Amino acid sequence: MTPTPIDGAALLDEVEAFHRRFNVFPSEAAYVAVALWDAHAHLLDCFDSTPRIAFLSPEPGSGKTRALEIVETLVPQPMTAVNASAAALFRSVSAGNGKPTILFDEIDTVFGPKAGDNEELRGFLNAGHRRTGVTYRCIGDGGQQTVQAFPSYCAVAVAGLGSLPDTILSRSVIIRMRRRARNEKVEPFRARVHEAEGHKLRDRLAAWAEHARGSVMGAWPEMPDGVTDRPADVWEPLLAIADAVGGTWPERARAACVTLVTASRANDKGSVGVRLLTDLRDHVMTGIDRLPTVAILDRLNSMDDAPWADLNGKPLDNRRLSKMLAEYMTADNEPIASRNIKTGASVLKGYYTADLHDAWQRYCPPPPESPLPPLPGTENPV
Repeated sequence: MTPTPIDGAALLDEVEAFHRRFNVFPSEAAYVAVALWDAHAHLLDCFDSTPRIAFLSPEPGSGKTRALEIVETLVPQPMTAVNASAAALFRSVSAGNGKPTILFDEIDTVFGPKAGDNEELRGFLNAGHRRTGVTYRCIGDGGQQTVQAFPSYCAVAVAGLGSLPDTILSRSVIIRMRRRARNEKVEPFRARVHEAEGHKLRDRLAAWAEHARGSVMGAWPEMPDGVTDRPADVWEPLLAIADAVGGTWPERARAACVTLVTASRANDKGSVGVRLLTDLRDHVMTGIDRLPTVAILDRLNSMDDAPWADLNGKPLDNRRLSKMLAEYMTADNEPIASRNIKTGASVLKGYYTADLHDAWQRYCPPPPESPLPPLPGTENPV
């Protein structure tokens, strides 16, 4: 007897509803993304890459751990990792008995400001984003050691305070959690009762995945306008899942994609160098063609929401500004450098907009739709 086909759209509706019972996410887009991510974990071998999903918040008590607990009930072979070493993780992934879905709570203890760099673990998480990703290790004793490649490709969900290294953020669907308001209610999660419900949904997702494999493998989902490069890599598996289940999910998934990618760009200040270039363009040199270094430093260091007044305990100074800008090139392929600016009877060192323009075009995000007016006192000298 032929089994009754599973309605993928209805099943994802149930997965989303299960999350809604216990999680308060910041937007409708977040519910869509998380449900699609749960499903993608069951079809990992169909994709060239797997997005990380990151539940982040500025304060404790924002529902991050609860979000991971619900995800844990819905994904294949969940492996809860708190302070797990990179060696333990890559050996678990390469063990050969099915890929675990790694759930990494308290990720801020690994990458937070007091935790050190943890380059080995960062390298594992970055490499495992791609299906071809491997981690190389020496095995054996003494002079008999050989290099062995351990596969690193697996689905990873993380939760933590603050942010993550840029290399991991750029590979992630970011859900910025917040504390529940007084009028936001959720059902208390009781593992003994609700785990079984989640596991039934997980098993149905696994059964649906087996039937959907053919339509997902090798799919090239259409991307929303403006979603390219790394964000497209991140969202491709989720949009492929949405197209496979049908119903309202293809439309909802693309709307969620645009919402979350736009939000991630708004929160992404890039490297400190890109942040400097962007602040010069949008807040310091708007509407003028040159400005003395002393005026640039005064305006940068007075910005309340910028890091310039406290860089490792010291404000940005002339030497640091010169060094940072010299990393970027002018349109003539020369390092950006200060030049003489004549102001009345004196000559001061400063920077010209023309020298910065090429770097602005190449590295900075699009400028604000409504450019800010020039700051008082920044008019061009006569």
